Amino acid sequence: MRTYARWLLGAGMVFAGLSHLFWARKEFQAQVPEVVTKALPIDADGVVVASGAVEIMLGGALVALPRERRRIGAILAAFFVAVFPGNIAQAIDRRRAFGLDSDRARIARLFFQPLLVLWALWSTRH
Repeated sequence: MRTYARWLLGAGMVFAGLSHLFWARKEFQAQVPEVVTKALPIDADGVVVASGAVEIMLGGALVALPRERRRIGAILAAFFVAVFPGNIAQAIDRRRAFGLDSDRARIARLFFQPLLVLWALWSTRH
């Protein structure tokens, strides 16, 4: 069951990463907090491209490197925590993206991020 869950999460991460690079790039830019682009020498599009590349690498590693699954799971969980402020910023700033066009929808989405953290950790345990 954990192997299936890990592979499913890996496929989801590769898909999400590809969407960052291609068809949902503008949508993801809506989630980049302004404080990030002010603190780093990179614009919102650069953040989206970089995070997409990281998602593809982590997703692929979940499947291709089973001996490192625990370490990769911990890194992925940390990644989910690191991008959570973008979800919060989207809710606070009332940015529409991914069909989240109400405060209720944007806030409800926040509760799914901890589930992703738990999924990453659980599916990569021995």
